[in-house]
Amino acid sequence: MKMKPALEKKFNEQITLEFESSMVYRQLAIEMEDADLPGIAAWLRHQADEEIVHANKFIDHLSDRGNHPVIGAIPAPKVSAKNVLQVFEAALAHERRVSESIRGLYTASEKDSDLDSRPLLLWFVSEQVEEEATVDEIIGRVKLINNDGPGLLRLDEDLAQRPVATTENAAG
Repeated sequence: MKMKPALEKKFNEQITLEFESSMVYRQLAIEMEDADLPGIAAWLRHQADEEIVHANKFIDHLSDRGNHPVIGAIPAPKVSAKNVLQVFEAALAHERRVSESIRGLYTASEKDSDLDSRPLLLWFVSEQVEEEATVDEIIGRVKLINNDGPGLLRLDEDLAQRPVATTENAAG
């Protein structure tokens, strides 16, 4: 069943936000590449790819229902981070923004009695809880390290172990 135009607009805004999220993570990855922390940069690039997967889930949902997905204007990332802690704090702030948007989308779909969106949105609600918890855990580790060189290198090595996936084969 095709969704109402106002809800379709909100889904398209979410698509745009997911692509914006990808750019935020990519910019943060660049910062870590410049800091010679390739493992952390790789983790952030993976996050960037995962955000594209998320956008594609929304695009597919709209298309499958006969609606028209549209990517809106995506601003350049406005993140500046001078150290690892600031990188992950910026990531967490952005994940919280996405979580709030997903909750708003869920509320709007419930208001429209759009039951067809419920499974997708419940998946995203759970996904955002996981995303925020993961980044928050990394922040906790970074705080424990407290700019200790060997500790940062160990974290860099640990985060580099994340399984490799692309926007075409990622499950997240």
